[in-house]
Amino acid sequence: MTGPVETAPPAVSGRGTPEAAAWAVFVTFALNGFAFASFASRVPAVRDALGLEPQQVGLLLLGVSTGALLAMPLSGVVVQRLGATRTILSFAAVNGTGLLVAAAAVDAHRIWVVVPALVLVGMGTGVWDAAMNLEGAAVEQRLGRAIMPRFHAGFSFGTMAGAGIGALAASLHAPLVVHLGIALPLGYLALVVCSRWFLPAGTHAAHPDDAVGRPRSAWLEPRTVLIGLVVLAAAITEGSANDWVSLAVVDGFDVGNDVGALGFGLFVTAMTAMRLLGTGLLDRYGRVVVLRIVAALSLVGLLLFGLAPALWLAAVGVALWGMGAALGFPVGMSAASDDPRRAPARVAVVATIGYSAFLAGPPLLGLLAGAVGYRHALLAVTVPVLVGLLVIPAARPLPTAAGGAR
Repeated sequence: MTGPVETAPPAVSGRGTPEAAAWAVFVTFALNGFAFASFASRVPAVRDALGLEPQQVGLLLLGVSTGALLAMPLSGVVVQRLGATRTILSFAAVNGTGLLVAAAAVDAHRIWVVVPALVLVGMGTGVWDAAMNLEGAAVEQRLGRAIMPRFHAGFSFGTMAGAGIGALAASLHAPLVVHLGIALPLGYLALVVCSRWFLPAGTHAAHPDDAVGRPRSAWLEPRTVLIGLVVLAAAITEGSANDWVSLAVVDGFDVGNDVGALGFGLFVTAMTAMRLLGTGLLDRYGRVVVLRIVAALSLVGLLLFGLAPALWLAAVGVALWGMGAALGFPVGMSAASDDPRRAPARVAVVATIGYSAFLAGPPLLGLLAGAVGYRHALLAVTVPVLVGLLVIPAARPLPTAAGGAR
């Protein structure tokens, strides 16, 4: 028997406690998603302002993933040295600065400035993402139960808000620099406030026992690498929608940019709903079964979206696709954090493998889109989903997992 599914972190009982930290991490994930979706929902406007072809859009988005992959392998060490609070605040500032510079460059039609700015965005995003996942994993261990999907639901709530505001800004034809110039500073102020409720400083300091295991790199652990492949498939499934679904709706059905932004909003809304249900599903059925279910939903949703003859049926596909993309990343991060002593190194490896999806995905899908169109190009995402399906058993919990192995 399991209790009722909670839809938010537990009640706050005091600063520095796991319950208070759970709320702080939830809000941090939401603000990360808000910053991301504020830009992602305006990709059609970026494409139009710079006059880019599909292949060029893919290469432009490659800057974000390049920056993330450059910075993310060091994220575990950075968190251990600086602590979660300083790492998150520092790299959130890097992320916001890059986005504002990119927005100003887009409005000024200076693509040569946009590219390095997006590399900066990727560096900020990558380390911020890894640090908040490590903080979430530490909270999960302190609480003794799997709640990582709920934190990622916070990210999805943030993307819903960002996509909604992005759709409104697109319908008003607001300049990108005005839109982001208002949204991002407000989000960073909220992040500074909520970071005061994280777990005490020193939570992520290197464990004394790590001196024994330090010579053995997490990159050489088969389980860690296979979990990375699970996260890679999930990242491609989610990331392809983040980058392309709004453009695919606009070009595939000849509708306005505001409808494209709403299509992206539908995706993240479906993903949010599934993440809210995730903790209960994981408690009842376990990681492996749940991951197989969501992989099947991804396959069906992608096929429907790519082949549907009508917009309403494609919308059903987007919803199923969003549900299927919901749990792979958070469950993979939980699996990498099953042993708290090795969590920083393993999360850095898994996150780096996962983010490599964003290095190859945008340009490859952009090349395919130039030949067959955005919607049909997205059918290629079914291949990594099938590969991820084969290695899902690697995510089985270790005895040290939060709540014990089930």
